Amino acid sequence: MPAYTISCDPKRLNFDLIHDFISDSYWAKEIPREVMKQAIEHSLCFGVYTDTAEQVGFARMITDKATFAYLADVFIVEAHRGKGLSKQLVDTIMQHPDLQGLRRIMLATKDAHGLYAQFGFETPDDPSLLMQICRPDLYTKCAE
Repeated sequence: MPAYTISCDPKRLNFDLIHDFISDSYWAKEIPREVMKQAIEHSLCFGVYTDTAEQVGFARMITDKATFAYLADVFIVEAHRGKGLSKQLVDTIMQHPDLQGLRRIMLATKDAHGLYAQFGFETPDDPSLLMQICRPDLYTKCAE
């Protein structure tokens, strides 16, 4: 089994891999390359790499590094799933020095509640406090 490392070095990120995965995801279907590029540039990003420097995972934290953060775009490519990499990635993110002492960290997930619960994430006690503007078809409409 290959060894894996997690890095925040933006120079190591494989943008094509990230965009290909995210643009095919349920949460950002057909996101334009320029939008994804800007999102990465303005986030604290984490890449997961094999011992041969192949990127096999990604996540980004949108944060002010003082009070709030939002975890987004977490993935491990299918060929490397089932090895505990998602757990290792989220653990690394939660221990990052720039993310300590935040009052609130949020995320949205359709299918990974069990993973995030291991790190203290839970459904809000009062979801009525939360509001959103949601445009789920924004990128697919842009592509037309």
